[in-house]
Amino acid sequence: MAAKVISSKPIVSKVFCSSSQVVLAVRKRPHVVYGGGFVVSDCGQKIVFRVDGCGMLGKQEELIVRDGDGDALLLIRRKRGIVEALNINKQWKGHAVDFEGPQRLVFSLKEPKSSCLVKNNPIRISTEPKGYGTKWDFEIKGYFKDKACCIIDSHGNIIAQVGVEEEAEELIPASKDLYHVVVKPGIDQAFIIGLIAVLDYIYDGSTRC
Repeated sequence: MAAKVISSKPIVSKVFCSSSQVVLAVRKRPHVVYGGGFVVSDCGQKIVFRVDGCGMLGKQEELIVRDGDGDALLLIRRKRGIVEALNINKQWKGHAVDFEGPQRLVFSLKEPKSSCLVKNNPIRISTEPKGYGTKWDFEIKGYFKDKACCIIDSHGNIIAQVGVEEEAEELIPASKDLYHVVVKPGIDQAFIIGLIAVLDYIYDGSTRC
């Protein structure tokens, strides 16, 4: 049975939305290579996204998502400042990189309290422009550190799943430094990888310095 196409507007670009379900493989890079981060490939082992760790940028709490050719798509920073330092929940801001104009804010992710990085603590994301009547547009449920979580929309639909699914395992065998992300039809894959990059940093992954 074909996977259900979920109605969702592109967050970064419609170029990264597929009419069919996509299985992506995320492989960590050592810090000696581009400052860490990870590469993302499709089931044909073609690299479709790259994420540079902060070691490459020389700045903490700053990440870049690139396409397979190395062109920047998203610049993601953790919000700084005195007010933010006093705030219990840190916020990450994802900006789409447009070489023909200014960067545009496309999503905000509220990081959970450092003392509450527990398995059942949801992480919520809002997108720009903001939706009507909702405080958040997407939510991450589960525990990313165990590579067992999913991203749902405000209607409860699963739009992406992180882990090792049987169908994904058949296409791309998993290993210690490799896990799968299954992205549902119609969902912006660049946006999903941007969220994965932030989660990797929060949970002390390969993107940290």
